[in-house]
Amino acid sequence: MRIISGKFKGKKILEPNDLNTRPLKDLTKESIFNIIKHSNKFTINLENSEILDLFSGTGSFGIECISRGAKFVTFVENYDGILPILKKNLANLKSVSNYFISEKNIFNNLNLKELKKQFDIIFLDPPYKEKELNELLSFLINEKILKQNGIIIIHRHKKQIDSLPNQINILEEKKYGISKILFCNIS
Repeated sequence: MRIISGKFKGKKILEPNDLNTRPLKDLTKESIFNIIKHSNKFTINLENSEILDLFSGTGSFGIECISRGAKFVTFVENYDGILPILKKNLANLKSVSNYFISEKNIFNNLNLKELKKQFDIIFLDPPYKEKELNELLSFLINEKILKQNGIIIIHRHKKQIDSLPNQINILEEKKYGISKILFCNIS
């Protein structure tokens, strides 16, 4: 895995040794950023954006955002098997400080209002077996932390059928290998 573009282009991202973490593949990540930049279904200027990276894992998505000029990235990850790798990947960027790592459980003790900000992009990359996506999306809607023109990007298994809250509008859906990427907004 590597950083695809921007200030840190080509820099390697450390990967986990265990099988519990499924890092975002470079091809999928590159496609996501191409859609963010070129889609006519939404308008996001990645530079100066506030990003929330939920289930951050190695930090691949958020680090790519930092490399491409995002204003600030909030990483949320609490799995002890991956946290040291996430921290090392961020430390390897040297002198970058426009990020925060929340080590809280997304479902149990994460209070998003503590962050005191709204986000332009919320990236959700839960484990494929995660069944509480609907609850999490409802929580995000109720917390009102997505900016008015913001998007939610969801990474799921291509065969996974999730029940999404009525307020979630799928703007675009793409499949890459076993992955499915949903670009959504809130009505």
